[in-house]
Amino acid sequence: MQAWYWQDEALYLRLHIQPNAKKTEWLGAYGDRLKLKLHAPPVDGKANQALVKFLAAHFKVKKSQVSLIAGELGRDKLVKIAPPIAVSMENTPCN
Repeated sequence: MQAWYWQDEALYLRLHIQPNAKKTEWLGAYGDRLKLKLHAPPVDGKANQALVKFLAAHFKVKKSQVSLIAGELGRDKLVKIAPPIAVSMENTPCN
C-alpha cells in the first residue's frame, strides 16, 4: 500500500502519529505510512484535533474537509482530505 492515494476527488493519507512531541512536523516515511510528530498529547482527543488543524493548514482547506476515517484511538490513522484546494507535497515526505 501507498502512504497516500487519490480516490475520486479526495486525498487519503495513511499516517503514523507520534503525539506529545516537542513540535509538530513531518518526519518522513514509516513503512507504508507517513510519520508525523504532533505537539499535542494523546488525551481527550487533543492529538486528533491537532492533527486535523495541522493538515487543514498544510493543505489549505477548512478543518471540516479533513476527516479521520480510521485510527481514532491509535497511532496509525487514515485521513481523508476532500477536496484539497491546494495540494502541495512540498515539505511532505511522500515517498
